[in-house]
Amino acid sequence: MVPLGRLPALPLARGSTRRRLLAAGAFAASPLPWPGLHTWRRAPPSDLRSWGPNGPCAPNTDKAGPPEAAAGVGHGSSLAEMGALVLSTADPLAKAHLTHAAFSRWAAGGLPVGLARAPDHPARPEKPLAVTQKEVPTHKAMGVPLNAYMLHNLAHVELNAIDLAWDTVVRFSPLRDTLGDGFFADFARVADDESRHFRWYSQRLAELGFRYGDMPVHNLLWRECAKSASDVSARMAVIPLVQEARGLDAGPRLVQKLIGFADHRSADIVAKVAEEELAHVSVGLYWFLKVCEMMGRVPGAAFRDLIKEHDVVMRGPFNYQSRDEAGIPREWYDEALKPEVASNLSEVHDRLACVVEMEKENASLNG
Repeated sequence: MVPLGRLPALPLARGSTRRRLLAAGAFAASPLPWPGLHTWRRAPPSDLRSWGPNGPCAPNTDKAGPPEAAAGVGHGSSLAEMGALVLSTADPLAKAHLTHAAFSRWAAGGLPVGLARAPDHPARPEKPLAVTQKEVPTHKAMGVPLNAYMLHNLAHVELNAIDLAWDTVVRFSPLRDTLGDGFFADFARVADDESRHFRWYSQRLAELGFRYGDMPVHNLLWRECAKSASDVSARMAVIPLVQEARGLDAGPRLVQKLIGFADHRSADIVAKVAEEELAHVSVGLYWFLKVCEMMGRVPGAAFRDLIKEHDVVMRGPFNYQSRDEAGIPREWYDEALKPEVASNLSEVHDRLACVVEMEKENASLNG
């Protein structure tokens, strides 16, 4: 069964057709994704997977995982098949290593998206102990430093993010003809970014005398993923536009906490990760808009409907500056926004979207 009953296999509307949709109000409050998205997509796989004295750097030797991890990728016949292999890998560092090897092989060209089946749950090691959110002890109760506690939590978020991105690639691989290769390339790149972030946090934990698995964690993030397993529009709304966007909100606060703890090295890592999460939110927004276009749905209304349907809670405080930069209209997520302000923002987004589409069509005609 194709995992999306509500998405017809329709081509994307272009040119005058799309402009008529905009003029008719089908894309009220259509946002403009982050301007750096094109550069992010074109960048080669990053080998800056260690954190040196002055920031990200290439490791002297890649100790992220066993040699057989890269060998396993070499046997994969498609991107989806390699993604399924990552999801079935329990060891966290091997998962990160395998992710980078898989994306690097995909980026080299020559592989199809392919087709694979996503597991209900990704493979996990025996540790850390998974408990309910209420059962997660505080750092004081465990007797661990605040910075190590925070980094362990962030490493857990990044490990889940690796699997969330690969699950998106694998689970929706039956929709390749509808979504196109670009969708899968984007989320494989997201997975690679998240694997690098996990490496940075793991390295810093080791420097502090800890490792991932030393502290209990909860699986709330994966439960959010399961809510969107049958609908690609819901997946874009729930994961990039809610979960990843929460990273934009929390990043500056976490940086300040670490600075207050006099751990500037950890603060620098968190700041860099938060900076790179901007692309992940924006690419999710880009594909959410594309899917809404294919389905003939108004993006803002569709987002609010999906959030309500999947019982997702939108919590502040919001980092408006970063969210604005990513392109998410404030009226999508902030219920406190006054109606007249939302209306004005919608008009601005509509005008900008129309201008962009007109410029694109003019360029194609002149070309």
